[in-house]
Amino acid sequence: MQPRFALDLLWVVWVVSWYAVAAWSDRVGSRASSSSQVAYRVLAILGALLLFPRSRFGHSWIDFWNMGPGVAWALVTVAVAGFLFAWWARITLGALWSSSVTKKADHHLVETGPYAIVRHPIYTGLMLAIVATALFKGTLPALVGGALMIAGCWSKARLEERFLREELGSETYDSYRRRVPMLVPFGPKAA
Repeated sequence: MQPRFALDLLWVVWVVSWYAVAAWSDRVGSRASSSSQVAYRVLAILGALLLFPRSRFGHSWIDFWNMGPGVAWALVTVAVAGFLFAWWARITLGALWSSSVTKKADHHLVETGPYAIVRHPIYTGLMLAIVATALFKGTLPALVGGALMIAGCWSKARLEERFLREELGSETYDSYRRRVPMLVPFGPKAA
């Protein structure tokens, strides 16, 4: 198996498995407004279109670098680590997970597992996989697409921060924010 095929297969398996278990979720108690969720969705979609183009847009994009098989497989391994971290977070979150910014009927703050390492471990894992993929592809569209997808993850995490602080109470959420970094382990805490 070639590293490029392995990386593409990883993304397909992640997308299919991620949405296959979407029904494993509690009833929604409240939801962030649809208009507040447009920005991160647009960034993610545009980024994905650039990172995973169906064609080369009629151009022969120049690869910024050629990597040997060792580096290519190392980046595939980094993507696997990102997906595993995101899945660990999804399993830890359980039925509280949602694809949009919501508060579930019996919502509570999860502070165990990967949520003790970063406040948004699903995005941390995805961003790791995105960076590995963009570096692996090494073209201008891939790098721009990866940057847009990361901006989308960051934007959604910021929206979730505001929403959960309001819904769960500022004392509860601010205490968590002071103890646990937002996206980068060992990074700044209250972002």
